[in-house]
Amino acid sequence: MSMIPEHLRVVADNVVAEAERDPRVLAVLAGGSVATGTSDEHSDLDLVLVCTAEGQPTCLAEAKEFAGRVGPLLTSFTGEHVGEPRLLIALYGPPLLHVDLKFVTPDGLRTRVEDGVVLWQRDGTVDRIRQEGAPAWPQPDPQWIEDRFWCWVHYTAVKIARGELFEAIGALDTLRSAAIAPLATLGRTARPAGVRRFETLAPDLVPELRATLADADPEDCLRALRAAVDVYRKVREGVEVVRRTAAEEAVVDFLGH
Repeated sequence: MSMIPEHLRVVADNVVAEAERDPRVLAVLAGGSVATGTSDEHSDLDLVLVCTAEGQPTCLAEAKEFAGRVGPLLTSFTGEHVGEPRLLIALYGPPLLHVDLKFVTPDGLRTRVEDGVVLWQRDGTVDRIRQEGAPAWPQPDPQWIEDRFWCWVHYTAVKIARGELFEAIGALDTLRSAAIAPLATLGRTARPAGVRRFETLAPDLVPELRATLADADPEDCLRALRAAVDVYRKVREGVEVVRRTAAEEAVVDFLGH
């Protein structure tokens, strides 16, 4: 496991040891920064446990107990909030360490965003599945973004007008992560993920994205929203979309921009 950073290795080793003792588990894979070779001292540990189809439901039901056996578990919870009920998110420590444990079946592994690094496997199940098809990382859909952006901007403007400033600040975050950053990093990375690593992927746009941050002040929120419109229009240039011009003009007029 030389590819596993030292601060992640003990838990990774313990997960593999527990998996080897459980006949329901067929393999353990490491994803995320371990799979891409970009781990650093701040990296989390993303693990996928491939279970038999018959054993996966009970493995998932017992996930918290499993997590408690592999390290000093502080808290854990399942991933419904990110649309992934097969996921257990765990915090260990001290020292503090975030670990994701996802329990999938062999069929569930067929639709995947990355291959990951095989830390251990009981048989050739993972190898066979990999031969059947390649992983696919979700890519931004510029038309999906354009269809929604102007409605989102209007929503944010109304929240500012009502004085719901913290709601407006949250909406500005959505504009950055779901619209501006995906278009800005299009073609700059094979693994787009909202504003993650924006500083290194699009350093030329950092000052303009910084301008979309706002204090809990109506005038500052409105200034930031206008800045978001400006940077969105900039990153949209050269991207092939059917522009929602009528919506754009009406919303921009509403902003007095």
